[in-house]
Amino acid sequence: MKPILGITIGDSAGVGPEVTVKAIPVEVAKGRSTPVVYGDARIVAQEAAKYAPDWSVRSITSFEGVEQSENEMLVMDLANCDPSLVKVGAVEGYTGGAAYESVVRASEDAIAGDIDAIVTAPLNKEAMHKAGFKYDGHTGLLGHLTGTKNYFMVLGSPKLKVIHISTHVSVAEAVRRVKSDRIQACIAAGNAHIKELGVAEPRIAVCGLNPHAGENRLFGNEDEDEIRPAVEAVQAMGINAKGPLPADSCVRQAYEGQFDLVVVMYHDQGHVPMKLVAFSEGVNVTVGLPIIRTSVDHGTAFDIAGQGIADPANMAAALDYAYNLAVNRTKS
Repeated sequence: MKPILGITIGDSAGVGPEVTVKAIPVEVAKGRSTPVVYGDARIVAQEAAKYAPDWSVRSITSFEGVEQSENEMLVMDLANCDPSLVKVGAVEGYTGGAAYESVVRASEDAIAGDIDAIVTAPLNKEAMHKAGFKYDGHTGLLGHLTGTKNYFMVLGSPKLKVIHISTHVSVAEAVRRVKSDRIQACIAAGNAHIKELGVAEPRIAVCGLNPHAGENRLFGNEDEDEIRPAVEAVQAMGINAKGPLPADSCVRQAYEGQFDLVVVMYHDQGHVPMKLVAFSEGVNVTVGLPIIRTSVDHGTAFDIAGQGIADPANMAAALDYAYNLAVNRTKS
């Protein structure tokens, strides 16, 4: 059977609905999966009329016996976001709450095994907070919904993949989170993720926190006191990890093919190079969850919402990544 990829529509005041309906025909043309949108069918129909006019939209209520007809978009219709009430480009609790509800429903279906992966279009944290749901974004929300404590963000692309010790916290808090036990867990999760992509023996680079990986304590002690012991511990477990390495050079080495994954210590250490070398191809993946979740690596782009100029390449890449994970997980 074809894997079912559940696409949460994101904040309907942003570009999520647009990139979704633009990317679905690309995925369907490959004939390998069944994408299903989680959101309001009225929003999907509105966007499809503009960006995929030859496609119809069909609401479904369950997955039993579901088959996708030619040029048809399937929607698990939550009927929770009236297009007439959407203020395009505005941060509103109305659309923030609807985006939250689509993630909750898709997560429930993924946990139940009704769908094989979740692919998330962007939501807006402030809008979600206005709706009363105080999460730091998709990652924290999915951790809560799945009851998972240790989860990590991977940014993946064909030539560079990074996994983060911390993401949406202050730099001061990020430094506090550079602890040996968390680093070990992160390396192990990253190693498992790369194996799930079909690499038998992943090669993992572990960045230092400080310039030049601390240069023998000249620039701080965290590299020697926390990172090196973590690397040595996972090496003893049979994981092929090296570090702490100077971040500026090891990221370049990974891009050139010497490593399969880079463990970075904080948000910008990973995001900056990824946005530089793979802005359209970069995919956000939450590893450590009991379900597969990939996402676009861009925000709601309220400034261009409704203009028809949003690029669906990132959503297409997220669908591709989710498909590969789903197939490899089924094989294992």
